[in-house]
Amino acid sequence: MDGILYVVSTPIGNLEDMTFRAIRILKESSVIAAEDTRHTQKLCNYYQIGTPLTSYHDFNKEEKTPVLLHRLHEGLPVSLVCDAGTPMISDPGFYLVRRAIEEKISIVPIPGPSSVLTALCASGLPTDQFRFEGFVPKKPGAREKLFQHVKEQSGTLIFFDTQHRVLKTLSHLLEIVGNRQIVVARELTKLNEEFLRGTVEEVTQQLHQKPIKGEITLLVQGMSARKRNQKNSSPLS
Repeated sequence: MDGILYVVSTPIGNLEDMTFRAIRILKESSVIAAEDTRHTQKLCNYYQIGTPLTSYHDFNKEEKTPVLLHRLHEGLPVSLVCDAGTPMISDPGFYLVRRAIEEKISIVPIPGPSSVLTALCASGLPTDQFRFEGFVPKKPGAREKLFQHVKEQSGTLIFFDTQHRVLKTLSHLLEIVGNRQIVVARELTKLNEEFLRGTVEEVTQQLHQKPIKGEITLLVQGMSARKRNQKNSSPLS
């Protein structure tokens, strides 16, 4: 009988945000496939998890996947984690899960923290509809194309961004999407957690006055029903 591939969510910052079930599963697994073993080792040390770690990332996934699948076919449980939060969200775990499904191996998710939902629930922006778009592209042309593609979406838009590019991102947002309400959430659940709220122009001004560091989740208000109706009723549309 094949083993089970567990997709285990881990804290996005505060190590206390770990479920009892996640700790038990990691302890009972034969190996933990981790994006960065040095990062995951800190978590394992904190919870006295002695399970061996093996690296699994974009640069070795094609080499490591057959090894992990072989272990699963031997009946051994394997856990997949990412550096922070829920695996499969902008990380290489997708490749392993797809291959495991193809080989009829059971996938069991162990839910937990996600920076997407953590930021959304404290943003003050609508939560009934939202669209996650992953990392904002590095290249200006790709960034503009993305914003053109999503600017008429009604739900809250959510992106990951970096401290080095966020001002450029906001400049493109203002130009393409307009001066909507946005939230820049950084260092979620960590000591320096912070939410900057306001229009694109207001938040841009805040960032010029006080540059921020750390991991960033950017949330953008969707197009309002009134503006969408105006656009659809326009004779030029």
